[in-house]
Amino acid sequence: MVRRGDALELHLDGTFASMYRPGEVLTGSVWDAIGASVLALAPARRRRVLMLGLGGGSAARVVRALAPRAHIVAVEIDPRVVALARQWFELDDLDIEVVEADARDYLARARGRFDAVIEDVFIGTGRDAVKPEGLPLPGLARAARRVRPGGILVSNTLDEWRQVSRVLADLYPRQACITTAGYDNRVYVAGSGPGVSGSRLRAAARATELAPSLDVLSFRAVKPRR
Repeated sequence: MVRRGDALELHLDGTFASMYRPGEVLTGSVWDAIGASVLALAPARRRRVLMLGLGGGSAARVVRALAPRAHIVAVEIDPRVVALARQWFELDDLDIEVVEADARDYLARARGRFDAVIEDVFIGTGRDAVKPEGLPLPGLARAARRVRPGGILVSNTLDEWRQVSRVLADLYPRQACITTAGYDNRVYVAGSGPGVSGSRLRAAARATELAPSLDVLSFRAVKPRR
């Protein structure tokens, strides 16, 4: 755990895993982009959210702000991370269900369905971080089976963004991408509803707690290459 000014940063095995400014929702970084994905759904459709990869809960905090009544399930493989998030990041204040498990194993046995499934799973450190075996396939296909009709499937990507976008194109007719200035991450949002649109996501963000982050967030529609 590192304190930098008014922010707490969680660094694990050389990777900047989470950030939290006590009393604040936003990070001004990629976790805001991940959380912003739920804006592709109308407020009444943000009822059940599955997050694959929790970290310190930075993205979960944004999701909770944008979906205050949602039942949020967060799957995290590392119990050390969960313990640190509870100790330093006020995780328990978010009222989310935390499942300590490998996200791939969870998907293999899961039966419930969600309005949004958000995948943020990597192995490795820093710029060498990659998706583990089983992602994007068959993991994202399994994740799609957990998405309710009209819901969204979201994936945070680094170098594997092309593969992820192609997989999502086979699963859903619409895609949008959210990027953050200063970060290599591309957050892909896929679904069938009209909210899966760069312009609509940005307009929705402008009317929420995310408005201060619009200086660093960019939203665009995606026409995936086959």
